[in-house]
Amino acid sequence: MKTSTKWILIFALILLIIIPLVFVEGEYGGADDAAGDVIQDNNPDYKPWFEPIFEPKSGEIESLLFALQAAIGAIVIGYFFGYYRGRRSVQVPKKVK
Repeated sequence: MKTSTKWILIFALILLIIIPLVFVEGEYGGADDAAGDVIQDNNPDYKPWFEPIFEPKSGEIESLLFALQAAIGAIVIGYFFGYYRGRRSVQVPKKVK
């Protein structure tokens, strides 16, 4: 890959990160909160079927657990990609009779 292509991709990545942070107004609550709000607006008498098993005490702990879950998933996926790529690249010598 050319050096100029790498810099263009890095610049595009930075723009994709910064633009939503600058131009999105208000607090981002996530899809679960938005769906719950829409359900409550459409049907105020709705009762959820299930309650959470564990509710973190603060948003910071919830974010930490979510990040930990994402990191563990990335490690598992990365391990299997690396394992199969390494397995494919190693040539096993044939047995001589």
